[in-house]
Amino acid sequence: MSKLIGPGKTVTLHFAIKLEDGQIIDSNFEAEPATFTVGDGNLLEGFEKALFGLEEGTKQTLKILPENGFGMSNPSNVQNIPRSQFEGMELEQGLVISFADAGNGELPGVIAEFDDKIVSVDFNHPLAGKKLDFQVEILQVS
Repeated sequence: MSKLIGPGKTVTLHFAIKLEDGQIIDSNFEAEPATFTVGDGNLLEGFEKALFGLEEGTKQTLKILPENGFGMSNPSNVQNIPRSQFEGMELEQGLVISFADAGNGELPGVIAEFDDKIVSVDFNHPLAGKKLDFQVEILQVS
C-alpha cells in the first residue's frame, strides 16, 4: 500500500502557513494534527496539489504562489463607497469592517484609503497576491 499523498488519500499532518517574511498566519504544530481527505474541500486545491507525491514522515516547506493559494488581488474587488455611509465611524487605513453581502452573509472589507467624500474598500482576501510558505510534517497517509 503506497504511503504517497494523492487523490482520495487521507492525510494527517502538522502544518504552518507563513508569509515570506516568516510571519505565521496559521499553524497547528502546537496542537492536535489535522486530518483531511484529498479532494474533500478542507484544504485549498493549490495546497493539496503541493502535497502530492510526499510520503509519510516527510518534513518540508513548500512554496505556494498566489494563483495556487488565495488568488491574485483583483482590482475590481476594490469598491468606492460614499463617506456618508460611514457616519460617526473612526476610519483608518487597514481597518477591517464587516459588510452584508447580497445573500445577507458577512463580507469583510479592508479600508484601503479615504477622504472626506469617498472610502475605498478592498474586498480581496487578505492573503490574495501573497507568496506563502506551507510548512508540513506528514504524520500519516492512508
